Amino acid sequence: MASLKALKIRIGSVKSTQKITKAMKMVAAAKLRRAQDAAQAGRAYATRLEGVVSSLASKVTVSESSPKLLAGTGRGQVHLLVVATSERGLAGAFNTNIVRAARRRAEALEAQGKTVRFYLAGKKGRVLRRFYPASAILHDADQSHIKTPGFADARVIAEDLTARYEAGEFDVAHLFYGRFVSALVQEPTEQQIIPVAPATTGAATAGTDAAVEYEPDEESILADLLPRNVAIQIFRAMQENQASFFGAQMNAMDNATRNAGDMIKRLSIQYNRTRQAAITTELVEIISGAEAL
Repeated sequence: MASLKALKIRIGSVKSTQKITKAMKMVAAAKLRRAQDAAQAGRAYATRLEGVVSSLASKVTVSESSPKLLAGTGRGQVHLLVVATSERGLAGAFNTNIVRAARRRAEALEAQGKTVRFYLAGKKGRVLRRFYPASAILHDADQSHIKTPGFADARVIAEDLTARYEAGEFDVAHLFYGRFVSALVQEPTEQQIIPVAPATTGAATAGTDAAVEYEPDEESILADLLPRNVAIQIFRAMQENQASFFGAQMNAMDNATRNAGDMIKRLSIQYNRTRQAAITTELVEIISGAEAL
């Protein structure tokens, strides 16, 4: 049985931890609103742009002059999984769910005989190094300096991915991130960003049967639109990730605060019982000594 001093020290330690988790919950809740507004504001544009380029991909006639970002390489052997996670932890299973989704996709591709590579965007995605050799990690992007994601940050990653794609380092790129649904729900999401995934038959024909006219010309439009789409999708993932991270962290810290409160109650009961037992023992000893005299 723990001594009174040890119990008192432990109660004090848990109370200190509870203060920290409560403060972190309040900070996450304060940052969540701004991150949520940013994610929701950019979602409509990113979704619409994705639909436009997907529609173009479903109409393109593959030829040697077709942009690779739109038509693909024609091989599909090497798949790159871009795993976007947060730089910090203490957010429950948020990062773990994203990594798990990427691993499941990797296992499915490897079962089909495909070669899988990883592009890590976020410190918590480095856990994949435990499961895959160094040769499988194509790049580890340093994002420790990013406090609030901006389009310039996403464009740096997009330009790097595009350059590697043009150099033939991979054939297909899949993006993994946590889609923000609510403060309580964050969904691990997979999205093909390179090359553009053609729209499904129903989506492609819904309101897009008209012929596509390019102004000033097709090459100029696609040369700007396709790389921009990659950057926009990565930017959306970064915004969604930040909102999801703060929501997950707020919930995790709330649970930690509640658990700390329950532990304090249990330790306080144990402390009181131990103290009462010590007092009773002392009284018995005093009474026994008095009767002996």
